[in-house]
Amino acid sequence: MYFSLPEEYREANAATLNNRIEEARSRLGHRLCLLVHHYQRMEIVAHADYLGDSYALSKLAAGQKDAEIIIFCGVHFMAESADVLTSDQQMVYLANPLAGCPMADMADMADVLEAWEYLKPFGGADQFMPVSYMNTTAGLKAFTGRNGGLICTSSNARAALEYAYDRRDKVFFFPDENLGMNTGNQLGLKPEEMVIWDFSRQNGGLTEDEIAQARLILWKGHCHVHTNFTVDQITHIRQEYPDVQVIVHPECIPDVVDAADGAGSTRYIVEYCEKATAGSVIAIGTEVNLIHRMAEEYPDKTILQLSGEICPVCANMYRTTLNDLAYCLDHHADLKPIRVPESDRADALLSLQRMLEIG
Repeated sequence: MYFSLPEEYREANAATLNNRIEEARSRLGHRLCLLVHHYQRMEIVAHADYLGDSYALSKLAAGQKDAEIIIFCGVHFMAESADVLTSDQQMVYLANPLAGCPMADMADMADVLEAWEYLKPFGGADQFMPVSYMNTTAGLKAFTGRNGGLICTSSNARAALEYAYDRRDKVFFFPDENLGMNTGNQLGLKPEEMVIWDFSRQNGGLTEDEIAQARLILWKGHCHVHTNFTVDQITHIRQEYPDVQVIVHPECIPDVVDAADGAGSTRYIVEYCEKATAGSVIAIGTEVNLIHRMAEEYPDKTILQLSGEICPVCANMYRTTLNDLAYCLDHHADLKPIRVPESDRADALLSLQRMLEIG
C-alpha cells in the first residue's frame, strides 16, 4: 500500500497543523470521536477525546452510539475492532492507514487454520478453546468467535484463560507466546503443560505426546518492542538505583517478568505511575512514548526507560503524525473507512463481546 500526504499537509509546521486539527474538531463537534492509544506521540495525545490501551479503547468504541466519525490514532487491528463494535452507520478511520502490527502479521490465517486442523484428532473444538490476543486481524477474531473462543488483551488475559478453562480442557493461544506463557505461569500451569506451536515447522514442531499433555498451546509470535528488555537491564538499573521499582509489560519474556517488581498492561503501568508516591524511582519496560509522557506528567517521580539508551519504540505507533491527523480530519469524507468484511463481522463481534463481558 502506498500513502502520501499532499504537500500542504506534509510541509505544514506544528502550529498550523494544531490549528487545523482544532478547527476540524470544532466544525465536526459531537459527530466526531477521536480515540488515541497510549503509545502515540505526545502531540497526538494532546488532541484525544479518549486515551487508553487497546481494551479501554475497544470498550469506548462500543459505547460511541452518537458519533458518526471515529478516528483512531493507533494501529490497524485496533481500528478494525472499533469498526466491528460500532454500527454500520458509523465510519471508522485510521489516521495513518499504513500503521500495522508486526505481531499480528505473525499469525497468518492460513497457518492458524492449518494448526487448528491438525489439532482436531486431539479433541478439536471439544477440547480446545481458541483465545486470541487483541493484536490479531479481524479474520482471526472471527475464527475465534466461530469456535467458541474469545479475545483478550493484556488487561484481562488471566480472566480470558480462566473463562476458557471453565469450558474446555485446553487453550490454543495466539499470537503472543510471551503474554500466553506469563499468564499460564500466573495460573500455575507446569512447564510441560505449555508448548510453543512453531508455524514454520511441520506439525508446529511438536510431537503427539507433547500436544496430548499440553494444556496451553502458544503460537510462536512476539512483540519486537517488548522482547528487547532483558534481565541484565534489570540487574544494571538496580545497581544504579537501589530503590528502583521495575515495572514491565507482560509481552516481555517470562524471565524479565519474573525479575521485575510488577508486570501488567499499559493501563496498569499508567496507574502505577499515577499512584506511586512522590520521590519514587520507576524503571519501565514498555514503549518509549508512554515512558516519556509518564516522566513529563509526574515530575515529582523519577521515571526511567528500563533499557537505558536502547530506544524501545513501536515504529507503527510512531507513524501517526500531526500531519496525518490533520489531513484525516479535513478529508475523511474522501477517504476509505476501515471496514471488516460482512463474512467476518458477526463472528468477530461475538469474540469481542465475550472479551468485554469478562471485563
